Amino acid sequence: MFDEDGSLDPFLKFLLYTVLVLAAGKMLWEWMTGTVVRWITVDLWGLVAAHPWWTSVVVIGFFAVLFLLARLAGAVLDAAGAPAVPGEEATWAEPDPAPLTYLMRQLEAMSPTGFEHACAELLARDGFLHPRRVGGSGDLGADVIANDADGLTIVVQCKQLNRPVSSPAVQQFNGTARPEHGADHAIIIGLNGFTQPALDFASRHHLITVGREDLRRWAHGAHLYDVIRARTTL
Repeated sequence: MFDEDGSLDPFLKFLLYTVLVLAAGKMLWEWMTGTVVRWITVDLWGLVAAHPWWTSVVVIGFFAVLFLLARLAGAVLDAAGAPAVPGEEATWAEPDPAPLTYLMRQLEAMSPTGFEHACAELLARDGFLHPRRVGGSGDLGADVIANDADGLTIVVQCKQLNRPVSSPAVQQFNGTARPEHGADHAIIIGLNGFTQPALDFASRHHLITVGREDLRRWAHGAHLYDVIRARTTL
C-alpha cells in the first residue's frame, strides 16, 4: 500500500484522486441542476416577468457597462503603444535619398552628351531652376542653361576633353554666352582643367572657370556657388 519511503502507492493515489474528482463533479452537477437551474428558471424569470421595464433598464445598463469597459481597454492599449516621449508621434517616413554625386572616373567615362546631362543634373541637385541641356549642333557655345534662386541666368559650357581647355575655346564661349544667351554668369567647365592663357583670358572677361579640382568638389556634393566663391566672387 505504501512505498519504502512512506508515500502512497502511485496506483492507489490515482484511484483516490479519481474518486475525489468524481465526488466533486457530482456535487457540482447537483448544485447546478438543482439550485442554479431553479434560480434561473423560477426566481430570475419570475422577476423579469413581474418587472419587464426594470429588467430592460438593467440589461441596457449591463451592455453599456460592457461597452465602456471595452473603450477603456482600447484606450489603455493605445497608450501602451504610444511613443515614449510625450507629445511625439511615431513616424515611419522614408529616409531622404542620398544627394546626387559622381566620381571623376564616371564623368570621364561618359560621352560628351552624357557629361552635359550630368552637369544639368548637378545643377538641379543644387536647386537651380529649369536646368536644361541645349548643347548640340547650332548651340552657339551653350550646353546647359538654368536660373538661380535670384532669377539670374546661368549659361554653362561643358568641355569633356582629355587635355586642358585652350584659350581659343574660351574666347569663342565669351563671344556668345552673354550676347546670344543673356548670361548673368557665364561658366565653362573643363574636365581636365585649362591652359594658363585660357585662365588669363577668362579672368579679364569675367568668365567663371571650373577646373578639374573644382569639378571634383562639385560632383562630390558641394554646391556650385560654394565651389566658385572659394576662389572668386560671383
